Amino acid sequence: MSDGLCVLRRGEKGFPPLLEEIPDAPDILYVRGRLDPAIPAVAIVGSRRPSPYGLRAAAALARGMASKGIAVVSGLARGIDGMAHRAALDAGGATWAVLGCGLGQVYPPEHRDLAERIVAAGGCLMSELPLDAAPLAGHFPRRNRIISGLSMGCVVVEGRLKSGSLITAKLAAEQGREVFAVPGPVSSPLSQAPHWLLENGADLLTSAEDILWKIPGLAERLAARGRPDVPPAPVERPGDRLVSQGWSKILESLGSEALTLDELQEAVGSDAQPLVQHLVDMELSDLIISLPGRRYARKT
Repeated sequence: MSDGLCVLRRGEKGFPPLLEEIPDAPDILYVRGRLDPAIPAVAIVGSRRPSPYGLRAAAALARGMASKGIAVVSGLARGIDGMAHRAALDAGGATWAVLGCGLGQVYPPEHRDLAERIVAAGGCLMSELPLDAAPLAGHFPRRNRIISGLSMGCVVVEGRLKSGSLITAKLAAEQGREVFAVPGPVSSPLSQAPHWLLENGADLLTSAEDILWKIPGLAERLAARGRPDVPPAPVERPGDRLVSQGWSKILESLGSEALTLDELQEAVGSDAQPLVQHLVDMELSDLIISLPGRRYARKT
């Protein structure tokens, strides 16, 4: 596919197979740039007004995924979307932007340079809307089903309970995709969407490497494409399936103040030995810090 504009029709060659599977797949996709359906893709979505923490998390995840050969999919919006696209490009990877308007314009307008950079780097812009379609409010929820439909998994970094990122995650779950959430400060309204998702079965995500083995078939697809940096499958240890739940409870308990080990044990309702192991793993994952007096705090 060239860097020019093309039209892909459902049921014809070149239309993304994953997207074609969803019940309300678009009949037509307008694409500018290079859309390679053979590249496995994962969506990263989040708040349009993120915190510095959210921007750092989105950048780290997007860089990690792109460096491993995963296409980063997002909506070219302000905030987390834009950061995910930029970080993927900085890592030399592919990124696909799904617009809530026609390809005859770019919204938001300040992302025109980013859109050009995406196309120039071998990624693409796409939309189901006619070329001259305006960025109307009703277009964006419909756009979200394409973001999730293109992707093997969907990662939510930050968002409120009525945010578009939560809509995208719910659509991903309905489409049978894996849903991930990045935990945030319990006192932040931007943690509402990811924490709600964690409470309702989403996987906790703290690194791009974790996602390789949490999405069935992803590592195999990357290996088949000759990626040299796909790590071996991790050996599952007793209790590994409870790690996400344990980490989530700890992060929720650690608010703005540091807690001692005894205070955390009472708040989480865990025996000391598994709690200490969780704390060690979380410190290594750069989520918390240990302080004098066996106290622990969230890393800001």
